[in-house]
Amino acid sequence: MKKCRAVVVGLVAVLVAAVAPAVPAQAATTLPAADFRLKATGYSGLIDDLDAALPNVSVPTVVGDGNRAATSCAPAAANRVAAFCWNSGDDGVAYWMPQGITTTADAYGEATYEGVTAILVSWYDNGSDGIERGVRVSFVDYSTPSAPTYRHVLLVEPYTNGSGQASFRPVTLHAGGMFWYGHHLYVAATGSGFRVFDLRHLWQTSTTDSSAIGRQADGSHQAFGYKYVLPQAFAYNQSTANGRANIRFSFAALDRTSTPDSVVVGEYANPGAGSRLFRFPIDYTDRMLTESADGYARASEAYEVSVQSMQGATAINGKFYLSTSDGSGNKGDLATFTPGGPVVMRADVLPIGPEDLSYWPAKGQLWSLTEYAGNRSVFAVRASAY
Repeated sequence: MKKCRAVVVGLVAVLVAAVAPAVPAQAATTLPAADFRLKATGYSGLIDDLDAALPNVSVPTVVGDGNRAATSCAPAAANRVAAFCWNSGDDGVAYWMPQGITTTADAYGEATYEGVTAILVSWYDNGSDGIERGVRVSFVDYSTPSAPTYRHVLLVEPYTNGSGQASFRPVTLHAGGMFWYGHHLYVAATGSGFRVFDLRHLWQTSTTDSSAIGRQADGSHQAFGYKYVLPQAFAYNQSTANGRANIRFSFAALDRTSTPDSVVVGEYANPGAGSRLFRFPIDYTDRMLTESADGYARASEAYEVSVQSMQGATAINGKFYLSTSDGSGNKGDLATFTPGGPVVMRADVLPIGPEDLSYWPAKGQLWSLTEYAGNRSVFAVRASAY
């Protein structure tokens, strides 16, 4: 009898999670969007030099060269439609922290990139083992959803070393969000804006020294033991007008359902009073943020949402979706709002530790991931359920 009662209680819990009540919160306040702006730097002139010094490989080559197998799992997300987990080493590693997510559905409307279907996840190194490796990105081959494989690629910044030679160094970012657009990978840089990486330039390195980075005295190029590196090509740096506080670029996502395509960025804050959300248009012809005649890319929408512990956001057909975390011991929440209406919170519908968001339009799937060691997953929920 106790077993039957437990089964009934479990079924009720599942049904409750699937139809979690929507709790209205405060309305989002509109801000003067044009006061928030970004400006691109020049394209790195060192990439050509490093192209000549290192073997160049393609995205399909990296995706097809997975050296780790994902595992099956069932994270506790209401309306979950897909999921996988990392291998045991990546699930438990203490110094790498997963943060951002994007897919080939962001890269191009047909949801593939040069014939491959992939999911990309960013991780930052917290330095707890004494080495600062910067940021890596997992290239996950998702052509067979039941058996994904993956390989980590190190993000690097080209620079001229003390000997006057082109080299590269780690990219030290939190990498809390990213999106893939054409051949560009945009990664959120918390205090400044975006770092942009060019997927037409993936380099194969030597893997003989797990503690070295960049060009070495013997002419080899090391990358902390990582086989492939992806270089930063340029950046977007922020500024504001009329005394507005700078944006905290905590996360980022692409919105292909807007006209034109656009980018959603937002701020983590705990407590959440004053946390904000922004939209910037992006140009599909050159894969750059849409610029005015003065060279600035200005926000087209800006809101104060005052949502605590936002970890990710995107928009679908004019409706914003926000993931929020409640620490390592509680499930995450999903909030939504339409401009002019209230922010509506759905409690405990996401797993513990949810992060960035990315929407896959053709599948109707809202993708996210979790960060805490020992409980890490990548998952999708049915967007229409919210």
